[in-house]
Amino acid sequence: KFRVKRTTSRKKFRAKLKYFAEWLYQNMHTEIGDLIKQINAKLAGHYRYYGVTDNSNGIHAFGYRIRRKILEVLNRRSQKNSLTWEGFAKLEERFPLVNARIYVNIYG
Repeated sequence: KFRVKRTTSRKKFRAKLKYFAEWLYQNMHTEIGDLIKQINAKLAGHYRYYGVTDNSNGIHAFGYRIRRKILEVLNRRSQKNSLTWEGFAKLEERFPLVNARIYVNIYG
């Protein structure tokens, strides 16, 4: 059966990542708990807008790229690389990020 699959536009994907990175750099020195709350609100909004049928790859890729950018920004808060992926995983246990999921099933 044929059906049209919906995916995130590459142009919008890159623009949103760029905007998010600029916002992260402007808020880099915010307390981590408050920063994660704001990030979760932004991620939840993105996932709710783009979380439609057949777009799981797009929203999972966005979440991964944002996690990488958060790690990069948190490492710039001091003069040394103080955070590894293992340390970031521990930080994420304490301040969990919103998980990407499909919110709208178009065909069901």
